[in-house]
Amino acid sequence: MPQNADNVLDHFNLFRQPEYKEMFENKQKNFEAKHPADKIEEIREWTKTKEYQEKNFAREALTVNPAKACQPLGAVFAAVGFESTIPFVHGSQGCVAYYRAHLSRHFKEPTSCVSSSMTEDAAVFGGLNNMIDGLANTYNMYKPKMIAVSTTCMAEVIGDDLNAFIKTSKEKGSVPQNTTFPSPTPRPFVGSHITGYDNVIKGVLEHFWDGKAGTVDKLERTPNNRSTSSAVSMATRSATFARSSASSA
Repeated sequence: MPQNADNVLDHFNLFRQPEYKEMFENKQKNFEAKHPADKIEEIREWTKTKEYQEKNFAREALTVNPAKACQPLGAVFAAVGFESTIPFVHGSQGCVAYYRAHLSRHFKEPTSCVSSSMTEDAAVFGGLNNMIDGLANTYNMYKPKMIAVSTTCMAEVIGDDLNAFIKTSKEKGSVPQNTTFPSPTPRPFVGSHITGYDNVIKGVLEHFWDGKAGTVDKLERTPNNRSTSSAVSMATRSATFARSSASSA
């Protein structure tokens, strides 16, 4: 296999190696009972027809992915949508394994997410050392431009100060000083994965709008005579701005 300790590949490159491509093709052929490509294409085209539209809107009840999970799951989902961004969950390894497994099974693609792997001693004495080591490993392996930090219940119960931990990690050289950290998203006991998703998006927008945690000047809103056609268009422009800012961070 191409993965080794001297050259650690992230999942984007690792699972595109010939060995893994062959493994996935064998899995699909012998274990997944996959429909033929022409049948898949036929169904895809049918979903664009008027017949499908009428059947779809005729539904009286519909449940799509009804599981209600905690905030960090939504935080991870939102973070991976930004270019060169890695989600970092401060908490136990088991929780993060669930987030990765859930998103990987849903999208049928591997999902990267880093855990600080807090255990019993960190639950008693705090997870600062886990954060310092975890961020160092994250940067050395993935070289991200932005790291989106969230917490699990364990870190919230003991009251770890994420902003202070991030500052200390930078001071100790775990990550470069110019590494971007949007506002951390704690409170996993409140809301659901939808709340976590919204909080990450809000944290990213606020981070770049308010001057990247004080490292640059805040952006100024300039009034003009144009009117916004809809809230959707405003949200789209904001998301585009955040993505481009993250890429240049």
